[in-house]
Amino acid sequence: MWRKIYAEKSEAALADHEWKRILETWISQVKQGEKILILPPDITRCYSYAGKITAYLYEKLSGECKVRIMPAVGTHRQMTREEKIRFFGAIPDVCFLSHNWKNDTEDICIVPEEIVSEATGGTYRRAITAELNRNVLSGEFDRIVSIGQVVPHEVVGMANYTKNLLVGVGGRDMINQSHMISAICGIEKIMGRENTPVRRIFDYVQKNFLDQLKITFMLTVTCEKHQDSDLYGFYIGEERETFSAACRLAEKKNITWLPKRAKKIVTWLDPAEFGSTWVGNKAVYRTRMAIADGGELLILAPGIKSFGENEEVDSCIRKYGYSGTETIQNAYENGEFNGIEMAAAHLIHGSSDGRFKITYAADPKLMPEEIMRSVGYEWTDIGPMMKKYQPKGKETGWYEDNGEEYYFIKAPAVGLWRVKGEA
Repeated sequence: MWRKIYAEKSEAALADHEWKRILETWISQVKQGEKILILPPDITRCYSYAGKITAYLYEKLSGECKVRIMPAVGTHRQMTREEKIRFFGAIPDVCFLSHNWKNDTEDICIVPEEIVSEATGGTYRRAITAELNRNVLSGEFDRIVSIGQVVPHEVVGMANYTKNLLVGVGGRDMINQSHMISAICGIEKIMGRENTPVRRIFDYVQKNFLDQLKITFMLTVTCEKHQDSDLYGFYIGEERETFSAACRLAEKKNITWLPKRAKKIVTWLDPAEFGSTWVGNKAVYRTRMAIADGGELLILAPGIKSFGENEEVDSCIRKYGYSGTETIQNAYENGEFNGIEMAAAHLIHGSSDGRFKITYAADPKLMPEEIMRSVGYEWTDIGPMMKKYQPKGKETGWYEDNGEEYYFIKAPAVGLWRVKGEA
């Protein structure tokens, strides 16, 4: 039985031959004729190295094995053919399966109310149904491989491992309730931590059901570099310790400790990755603990054209807006978010509660000023802001412009920014 194999460095990144050697070790025990289902993330995790790993697995295995790839899109829209080519290379489209979180899942177990209450310290009391995509459960595949990046995350603390299954190819109830738990427990108490309320719930499902599936987890720790990424850790295994090992390195590589809170933070969202505030608001989540009271977060987002990644969530965001924790929590308690709690959680996560200003610099043809302002955010034209801040080719760090000091972040989704000395 396969257990685990790791490669990691804390300073210099892994060379291609180093991570490929690890992968070849795993490939060597795959038998001819096996059917393999690969679950990588989508294009919004383009810095994860998962595209390169998936492409290498396909190249080495597709000649003698049946390989199918199902991006773990969660509630995101499906990837286009162009995005698949950009992320995975020219793998034939016939090799891809799709996941629909509303229609393609089956119930696998129920997390009892008492377990949920214990995991959340008594702040959330209700049973949660866990679901998985039918392709994972069908028995058709000899091996299931879940690939993804371990990085600070607003819902689960550290992304990936079983999140890639229970959210990435999971269903409505677990997605909704896990998001709401993180909002109620407090995003700033969760991000960047391995052991969180949601992770404890995922661990329960792992022990009571997922272990039976013998899933191989391939986890990465990466950092952004020159519009690409460097791989510092690559972990292959079936056990929880595989995830814990990746978390230990991610805490060192993906959490940046600033000497002081920034009065202004400017972030860049690549238009090829970020088309909605649902995914673009990682710029809010990952920087909020580093912004001074009364400060501003300016998000350079030339590709933003919607709020949600699907019509149901988009209309909910347009209706309620990012109106603050108290307003949204009252609406939630009045039953206004039944069946779509994830939207309530997103609206709470995406609000500064008046502590700092959030401004989206957007293309007026894609996201008009009045539409953005209607949900509670400030708006400015992307054109002048691109000229002023020149994000392309700019590295993350402190800058000054005509006496204005600001901190620039090139890829906010790849990290978490905090302040030294603050809990």
